[in-house]
Amino acid sequence: MDQQQMTQAAIQASGLAKKGLQIKFGVVALALFLIGLILLGLMAPGPQASAAGCEDTGPGTDSAAPVSRSVRTATKSKGSIHDQQIANVKTIDKVARSLGLPGRATLIALMTAMQESSLINLDHGDGDSRGLFQQRPSAKWGTTKQIMDPTFAAESFFTGRGPNKGLVDIKHWMTMQPGDAAQAVQKSAHGGLYAGHQSTIKGLAKEAKVDLHQPGKATGKDKPEKASKTDTPASKQTTRCPGPTKDARTGNNRHDAGGTFRDGHQSWTLHNPRSVKAAISWAKAHAGANSTKQWGGWCLKFVAQVYGWTQAGVNYAIDHYTVVPKNMRHTDRHPAPGALMYWSTNHRAGHIAVYLGGGKIASNDILRPGAIDIVDAKLIETKWSATYRGWTPPVFPRAG
Repeated sequence: MDQQQMTQAAIQASGLAKKGLQIKFGVVALALFLIGLILLGLMAPGPQASAAGCEDTGPGTDSAAPVSRSVRTATKSKGSIHDQQIANVKTIDKVARSLGLPGRATLIALMTAMQESSLINLDHGDGDSRGLFQQRPSAKWGTTKQIMDPTFAAESFFTGRGPNKGLVDIKHWMTMQPGDAAQAVQKSAHGGLYAGHQSTIKGLAKEAKVDLHQPGKATGKDKPEKASKTDTPASKQTTRCPGPTKDARTGNNRHDAGGTFRDGHQSWTLHNPRSVKAAISWAKAHAGANSTKQWGGWCLKFVAQVYGWTQAGVNYAIDHYTVVPKNMRHTDRHPAPGALMYWSTNHRAGHIAVYLGGGKIASNDILRPGAIDIVDAKLIETKWSATYRGWTPPVFPRAG
């Protein structure tokens, strides 16, 4: 090989070496780029509580009780909440049809049960309230065991029990608004909440293949069905009516259906549809694996519905703190279970959550977009860089 050939070979070898180095450098650069993306993803902040997410847009925005498809709660029944709801829809409809009542009666009963118990046969409630319709043994709706029988409870709602009137006893109930008819039976301190469930119930009824337009008579069959074995004999039923200042369903004075909230130093009378104990149970039953993902940013709306309201009546979560009376606002970090906690965020809306006790809150969006999870209260600050504002008793001055 002469000098010229050797020079040419050296040039070619050099070119191959350069290409090899370029490939190696390219692979290394690509790897570093991918690692950078992963690190950025890990270090990126979680979703922020946004103005759109922590608003409360007022009445009629959504159903007053969201339907969950995979929820377990403290009831005598088993299965997911959605499965229990469908089963109870069918039971209530079966009772209505056995009594010769029209589909409208089923609709009214289902709307009532959705508000009272989320259509779940609850073994707890305010005071001694139990079951689908949260009927009270002390108000002569039957024994606890009887009230916990969905068929018995539905019969009571339709035909009355003891001194309590049923739907068929309400004059012109078929021409009344469904929510008004429900209230005429339940005599709730918050009767306006029943109407908010009509669209949800229609969806559940369709899924359960229940005909809400089936024909029937306003008073049912001419001859009543044979009494249930668990029914209370007429000879043993009292005819004494509750006093006019009491809520016939709860036995409480109408203005304090929510009970009393205490923080160890002060106490306040609440006016919420749900008591603190019932509200905490409701929040837990709709959190974690039990949560639907419809709560994307609706922190204020969720908190209102925890206590039985359709909406809080305030546009932004942080503004709710300012509409609560000043003497109820606390800046310490020692709220009592059931209190409302507030944070300022880098968005106008701020954030609000229900304190469950033990340092835990029920909050939307904190772990999963749109879902409710139970987390440490301080996670709002560490994950969202929020500023803690304080807490108040669970009062809703503008709710409805």
